[in-house]
Amino acid sequence: MSAEEACAGRTAALRENTLFGMGNPLLDISAVVDKDFLDKFGLKPNDQILAEDKHKALFEELVKRNKVEYHAGGSTQNSVKIAQWMIQKPHKVATFFGCIGTDNFGEILKRKAEEAHVDAHYYEQNEEPTGTCAACITGDNRSLVANLAAANCYKKEKHLDLDSNWELVEKAKVYYIAGFFLTVSPESILKVAKHAADKNKVFCMNLSAPFISQFFKEPLMKVMPYVDILFGNETEAATFAKELGFETDDIAEIARRTQNLPKENTKRQRVVVFTQGKDDTVATVGEKVTMFPVLDIDQNDIVDTNGAGDSFVGGFLFALVQEQALEECIRAGHYAANVIIRRVGCTFPEKPDFH
Repeated sequence: MSAEEACAGRTAALRENTLFGMGNPLLDISAVVDKDFLDKFGLKPNDQILAEDKHKALFEELVKRNKVEYHAGGSTQNSVKIAQWMIQKPHKVATFFGCIGTDNFGEILKRKAEEAHVDAHYYEQNEEPTGTCAACITGDNRSLVANLAAANCYKKEKHLDLDSNWELVEKAKVYYIAGFFLTVSPESILKVAKHAADKNKVFCMNLSAPFISQFFKEPLMKVMPYVDILFGNETEAATFAKELGFETDDIAEIARRTQNLPKENTKRQRVVVFTQGKDDTVATVGEKVTMFPVLDIDQNDIVDTNGAGDSFVGGFLFALVQEQALEECIRAGHYAANVIIRRVGCTFPEKPDFH
């Protein structure tokens, strides 16, 4: 049997809407900037924050720069898009919910989702424009400033609760919601998370950014008992540990303690996966904490680390929806991240060459 046939066999069992994602759809506006630009708006080279009033001019200035690229973005949407790209066919294995505006940027997002073969069902409203995310790139760092706008207007009762939409939720077997959505609709997250626990399906979440653990700790900890797989990077893990009073900065120990937090669905042991950039990925395997080395890459081949974390999750989800072992999920995650950091934004070649 050839590798192609083996891959075809692997994905044959997949059907539409097996993977469900919900989050903040944002149009990424990325440009290379200098340190002065970061300093002017008080940005750190590698960070992600929500836009405040002082950042209004940042978006205008970025767009004025002659070389701006637009990409469909938003953390969860990126991840399900990558998972769908790795699956290739059938199309629309990935479903995505989120809120956009009835404007040009919203139309671009709809078109980009369609091109990515993701089954996007946006809640469209006209009070706020479609959300944007400025990706300010310096060297191989990226500073993200998200202006949620429409993404902030997601309404559970006007979208998630509608029978036709909830049916799509029920069709899924794996759920993924980035922590960013805790700032928008924690009640929507809880409804999906409880459904997953009741039906013994897999609910995944991401710590997403240090500010989530710091300022949205209460909704985060309400969802935590329903989380079967938790993702994060080393900075987010350290902040989470500090907020929970773990009193350790050892990533493996943080993973172990996080795994042991209270859990609703006891049929599944929680899995914690922390990435550390070019250092080993740390994951709980059963009772043990294991290190998984990432793929080697020449520093000169790194174009942009924007989307590395999202694509790791996307690759991981690709293997997870096919019920593959944790080691295989991590291998697929490393592969996807390795592809994405060689390109600008969260973009990918036409086909994956993952075997």
